Amino acid sequence: MSRQPGGSDAPRVEHLLRELAPRVLAVVARRHRDFQAAEDAVQEALIAAAEQWIREGVPTNPAGWLHHVAVRRLVDQMRSESARRRREETISSDVLADWAFVPPPDADVRPEDDDSLALLFMCCHPALSPASAIALTLRAMGGLTTAEIARAFLVPEATMAQRISRAKQSIKAAGATFTMPTNIERDVRLASVLHVLYLIFNEGYTSSEGPELHRVDLAREAIRLARSVLALLPDDSEVRGLLALMLLTDARRAARTGMNGELVPLDAQDRSLWDRALIAEGAALVAQSLRSGVGPYALQAAIAALHDEASSVDGTDWPQILALYDVLDGLADNPVVKLNRAVAVAMVHGPAEALALVTALAADSRIAGHYRLDAVRAHLCRMSGDLEQAAACYVAAANGTANMAERDYLLTKASELTSARR
Repeated sequence: MSRQPGGSDAPRVEHLLRELAPRVLAVVARRHRDFQAAEDAVQEALIAAAEQWIREGVPTNPAGWLHHVAVRRLVDQMRSESARRRREETISSDVLADWAFVPPPDADVRPEDDDSLALLFMCCHPALSPASAIALTLRAMGGLTTAEIARAFLVPEATMAQRISRAKQSIKAAGATFTMPTNIERDVRLASVLHVLYLIFNEGYTSSEGPELHRVDLAREAIRLARSVLALLPDDSEVRGLLALMLLTDARRAARTGMNGELVPLDAQDRSLWDRALIAEGAALVAQSLRSGVGPYALQAAIAALHDEASSVDGTDWPQILALYDVLDGLADNPVVKLNRAVAVAMVHGPAEALALVTALAADSRIAGHYRLDAVRAHLCRMSGDLEQAAACYVAAANGTANMAERDYLLTKASELTSARR
């Protein structure tokens, strides 16, 4: 196998593997019809790649390499199972014939032929509860660890591990196929699919743990899949709204970190670094979405558009943002929406009213103890002039996040406020 010249450092290999893993899993699972075995085989291939690619360099067709090794692992598994020996011969004959032809990440694939999209809809099978479907898809498509998914759901890691295991068993028992669902099946699964893509993008935009603020591979994959879903359902306003939200949010990514990877908050960002092409595309999608219906993703995208189109934080149309949050809050009882709305309330009516909302929200078990609650409370206390309480809240928020860039930022803010009081 020919290889790219030169060595590969660990971060580059890790990012590449994260980007390729869900697509290779989709191909292996579709062709060999066993999700659990396919996932195990791909995981072994990823471990092998992490060791070999750093030592010897990245293959010229890394997706093909992973597929080849994963299928070899499947063959090895089948050799130990007498009941599957007849299938071994069929699979073995395909290995050398097709491994080099796995589409690269930027391949122009029709939505109905996209293995990743088929796997996405399969993981959102109606045999699963919405929570289980989302957890399984984040594991399979997003490559998130069980611990990361547990934090996204605000549940213990052991609980999430059991949920994912049961989801795999349910998928197998339901006889789920690795094909695009019918129109009726697709409509039933669509809400879960969109929620999954939303969570994958959020994890990519702000990683729940690790030294880096972003996981660009996840954000890009979420955007790619959202584009594929929109190509499949071009008239769906919420699909369009979700893609718009991703584009308008991702447009700010280059300005969110400094030279050393440190977090740069919205009010300190160099807006000239924002991607105007993405903003224009996202704003156009928002306009189309709002003409055909008002849903949660379209509303969030409209809020993101107002932020992106403003010349500064002070020049932002906060009353309009608050009005949109009022509508959004009326559509669903979501504590994260309520927390974000509190920030808009502070910008329009002042921090005292917003702090009352946050205090009430702290009694909600779905978000109580989450570090973002402390981070917003710190921001509001700082706005109100209570620097001592603000510093304490920043420290509490820092202790609650596993993302080092966020943690460093929050501790820096606490230190600045402590120094200002001396």
